[in-house]
Amino acid sequence: MGSKTITISDAAYESLLKEKLENESYSDVILRLTKRFGSIFDSFGKWDMSKEEEETMKDDLEKMWSAWSNNIQKKDED
Repeated sequence: MGSKTITISDAAYESLLKEKLENESYSDVILRLTKRFGSIFDSFGKWDMSKEEEETMKDDLEKMWSAWSNNIQKKDED
């Protein structure tokens, strides 16, 4: 297995250090953390909700998008 040298900020190093388990390499930490989240596409279809919850969420999102759009239009007019 090959290796690469990367530069990270002190803050990034401290974050990795906090996540690092005993006897775990930094490569293992990075792989564990990135594997944990995976691709957003892996999550599609996994949220089990009722039709009512789905409609409520859809309505709420439409209201928020409408309010956001109206706010943007008002700023453009000013």
